[in-house]
Amino acid sequence: MLNLWKHKSTIRSKKSEPFIHTDIHSHLLPAIDDGSKTYEESIELLKEFVALGYQKVITTPHIMSDFYRNTPEIIHSKLRRLRSKAKEHQVNIEIDAAAEYYMDDWFIHQVNRKVPLLTFGEQYLLFETSFMNKPNQFFDVLFKLQTQGYKPVMAHPERYTYLHNDFDLVKRIHKQGILLQINLNSLEGYYGKPAQKLAEKLIDNKMVNLAGSDCHGKRHIESLRRIQKKKYYQKLQHLTLINNQL
Repeated sequence: MLNLWKHKSTIRSKKSEPFIHTDIHSHLLPAIDDGSKTYEESIELLKEFVALGYQKVITTPHIMSDFYRNTPEIIHSKLRRLRSKAKEHQVNIEIDAAAEYYMDDWFIHQVNRKVPLLTFGEQYLLFETSFMNKPNQFFDVLFKLQTQGYKPVMAHPERYTYLHNDFDLVKRIHKQGILLQINLNSLEGYYGKPAQKLAEKLIDNKMVNLAGSDCHGKRHIESLRRIQKKKYYQKLQHLTLINNQL
């Protein structure tokens, strides 16, 4: 299992902390997926996180065989340079990285071969699926990950259309020990009403384990600002999120 080495800034932002001080889902390593395009853009986004009171970001580039064939080596290299750029620009925020794995045939093959995968914290592994259909081997793959010592984290379950009208399936996923990570911008309807309603239902049922920005660009930072006064953002504060243990 791979857990990228950590770096801590000696100076923290003087801004007041939000109730979530660690973001665990973003796309800030430039030019390797559909997130930030340049180091300059990444630095500006990091400055925005600092302004919002965040102390740490764990950025999670896509790994998807058909589109983003990122490797640990590529991610390590980008992370080192982004940290260097952040230090150069005096952006005082801790930066780590893992990945957001897409559950495709390549990923399943990696799991079957027990290839070490990128994680954060205590072997948390972030994954996503097709938005339309649950993968056929969904539960088998997740069980294999668990037996290999990983703690699977399902990214933005509220966005999957196959879950919108099947809360029993959501409960089964959660009961199997799969951690659920909602996108904060879902709480303002960023991805539509069905996603917002499911995110709210997950909060009501105390089934949210982590929350993330899923920041790809400035538009998501603007959403983070807007949601601060939303009712369900306030309700989320009463849950025990893993974010603040990282």
